[in-house]
Amino acid sequence: MHGEHATHNANGMAMPEHAEQGMEMKMQSSVNIADPMNRESSGTAWVPDSTPMYGYMKMFSDDMLMLHGGIFPRYTNVTTRRGDDRIDAPNWIMAMYSHPFSDTTQIGGRLMMSLDPLTEQGRGYPLLFQSGESWHDQPLHDRQHPHDLFDELSISLSQKFTDDLSAYLYFGYPGEPALGPPTFMHRLSAMDDPDAPIAHHWQDSTHVTFGVATAGLQWRNVKIEGSIFTGREPDENRYDFDRPRFDSFSGRISWNPTPDLALQVSHGYIKGPEGLEPDVNRHRTTASLIYNKSLGPDSNWASSLVWGQNDDTHEGKTESVLIETNYQRGRDTVYGRWERVEKSGHELVLAPADLNEIFPVNAVSIGYVRDLSHGNNIDIGLGGQFTIDFWPEELDRYYGGGPGYGFQVFLRIRPSRHDHGAMHMEEPAQSMSK
Repeated sequence: MHGEHATHNANGMAMPEHAEQGMEMKMQSSVNIADPMNRESSGTAWVPDSTPMYGYMKMFSDDMLMLHGGIFPRYTNVTTRRGDDRIDAPNWIMAMYSHPFSDTTQIGGRLMMSLDPLTEQGRGYPLLFQSGESWHDQPLHDRQHPHDLFDELSISLSQKFTDDLSAYLYFGYPGEPALGPPTFMHRLSAMDDPDAPIAHHWQDSTHVTFGVATAGLQWRNVKIEGSIFTGREPDENRYDFDRPRFDSFSGRISWNPTPDLALQVSHGYIKGPEGLEPDVNRHRTTASLIYNKSLGPDSNWASSLVWGQNDDTHEGKTESVLIETNYQRGRDTVYGRWERVEKSGHELVLAPADLNEIFPVNAVSIGYVRDLSHGNNIDIGLGGQFTIDFWPEELDRYYGGGPGYGFQVFLRIRPSRHDHGAMHMEEPAQSMSK
């Protein structure tokens, strides 16, 4: 920190020595100047205020830059007739920047990218019962689609009117509308799991949307927001920017009643989400509860309960529920996930006789990660995960006799918790000259 003595605040955040003299350093969200940074998640969604952050932070006078992300080089093996085994590396990187114009006004920007198009091409990652999007004009099934090179490029403007009242505008191309819980890779309860939930397209699949405009009004710890956005999911060209349509809408109410809880309910109309079926529209309703508990300076427990319902043209209502939890203590992390999803034969790409049937499928995963490098700016963990899948007998002719099993071994590489080390600050040019 340019030779300056530093102390640490209650969160372990490094501060210049002069900050002790009655000046408290408060880090705001890049979306809304009235929010603490720890509350910020994907798009404009909230996580509990007590959630720790994994990232590299740098201050330029009053401006803030934060970098974070994750990569999972791994070997995965999924049994059953529709399974696969392969080496791959799900990944994402993100930068957040904010500039305050005053104590009450701020502009923010975010960039999120994934190298999936390079590491995965387009066929997707093996994941039993996953569905959604396409490859070579065929619907994907039992695979998680890769993400686009650009997953978020957004700007936001926020205004604090009083200590209790604030508002913001958010524009993304691409971005994430106010619909669903925080996306899985931005929920701490899911952050160590290399797999997307099989309920992804019932809960949080709109997180990469080419054209989003959101307005939010916040009173204390309650927020009401609405979005207009492009309903169509990204096309197979993962390097381009798809045409914005602004043909869909959503609304969400979020409430953080305590520092350890984040609640939301939302509903949206999504026009023609699948490019292969442009006339099929979707109404999505979601609700979620996220709980986080700090158990010490290097120990944490995070859990999520998520429900989502799709009401599709010609198909009707199907539901999903997910419970996931993550317990971290020092270098060791144990996590688990259970989910149940109602998927149609059409969604799973079955034979014509089964296309209109609805099949409840279940997946249970448990995993463990041991950090080889921990708290040294970058955490590198060696992990393993075991998954059991259950399905009704009617699916045996497609998947074989159940249950199905899958396992993977992986490295989890990400930035350390920012409160493990000093926060980097850059002096203004005029100060440096002194």
